[in-house]
Amino acid sequence: MNKTDSMTPDKKSSGVVFIICPYIVKGLHRIIDPTARLEEAKGLAEAIQLEIKGAEFFKQHLIRPATYISKGHVEALQGPLKELEVTLVFIDAPISPVQQRNLEKSWGCKVIDRTGLILEIFGARARTAEGRLQVELAALTYQRSRLVRSWTHLERQRGGFGFTGGPGETQLELDRRLIDERMMRIKKDLEQVKRTRALHRQARKRVPYPIVALVGYTNAGKSTLFNQLTQANVMAEDLLFATLDPTMRRLRLPSGREIIFSDTVGFISDLPTLLVAAFKATLEEVVEADLILHVRDISHPETESQRQDVLKILEELEVQQRYENHGIEVLNKSDLLEAQDVKQLTAQAKQATHPSQCVVSALKRTGVSDLLQKIDHFLASKEKPYTFKLLLSEGKKIAWLYAHGDVVQRKDSETETRLKVSLSPENKERFERM
Repeated sequence: MNKTDSMTPDKKSSGVVFIICPYIVKGLHRIIDPTARLEEAKGLAEAIQLEIKGAEFFKQHLIRPATYISKGHVEALQGPLKELEVTLVFIDAPISPVQQRNLEKSWGCKVIDRTGLILEIFGARARTAEGRLQVELAALTYQRSRLVRSWTHLERQRGGFGFTGGPGETQLELDRRLIDERMMRIKKDLEQVKRTRALHRQARKRVPYPIVALVGYTNAGKSTLFNQLTQANVMAEDLLFATLDPTMRRLRLPSGREIIFSDTVGFISDLPTLLVAAFKATLEEVVEADLILHVRDISHPETESQRQDVLKILEELEVQQRYENHGIEVLNKSDLLEAQDVKQLTAQAKQATHPSQCVVSALKRTGVSDLLQKIDHFLASKEKPYTFKLLLSEGKKIAWLYAHGDVVQRKDSETETRLKVSLSPENKERFERM
């Protein structure tokens, strides 16, 4: 993410950070656990190796138009920030460009908000060309509203003809136009990515493996579960946004049915809308999934709030209804709970229907076999019995039915065979096309 002044400052001074978590009391729809929110903010800073010099959580009733936090808090922090030689202040809230600029003047150091820091993390983690494009688009969208003479390669007013800038065009106007042009190019590239993904999905439909997508709050254990289920080597650490680029692996279920597992980027509360929009191409795997597994850190004190945050993003993706009908809630990290709590959770999970629930510990691999059986049972419930009469010489078709369905009955004569097979509607259609 080059040329983004509102992100981290130059590398020499970007390591020392002070965290501020303002708790706006007015208009809150739910109670926030101060400790959990502060720990999450620290986790975001640690995710890009920032050195935390201090952190403060405080309540306030109003958002100040000039500085977001109260004048008293701004003045009270001036001394400590100078003493600690802080080079970056992370405010765990969405602040405006004006508020950011005023705070930077008051404290004499760089200020970054929640959206900016999440963009920094995504920029550091993106490995694929697609991921980098998506992060750059989100960063430019964010940066466009925060142009404060930040592109230092354009120091003066420029005049001229054609595309070199009109008479009297200021740096700010030229910056904005250059950003718009770059955003248009990225959007075209992402459209190509979208078309390529659509072709890949069509190819997978011809080789009919159901898609099972993992979603959940960041650090809920999705990648650990993914690795346990598929024996993959996906990065799995106690770190926010350890996984960014989507990963897909094939897996054979206990019944012999083969599926494709898809691990996706983790969600977080107040995930910037521009990030959700930029990552639509990646999250289309969730939209197209046959089954959605919502992985929850059931040991986290804010687990219910995290659940609501994930459901909100699924709603933005227009798949919440689909998840309720085609989803399993995976209550992960049960190894961190007391035995009595695990017993109670397991009893509750057996009663859950829409979506169904399963208690697991991906790290200890407990409950994983139950989860695989639930996935198997769900996919089998979509299947219906069909009867086919085939010639014995049509070995390829017979083998296909055995590979992609459950043959419950077979009667052979001298030249032909009669098969009763449980198939999904999609596989029935594919077989008929054969």
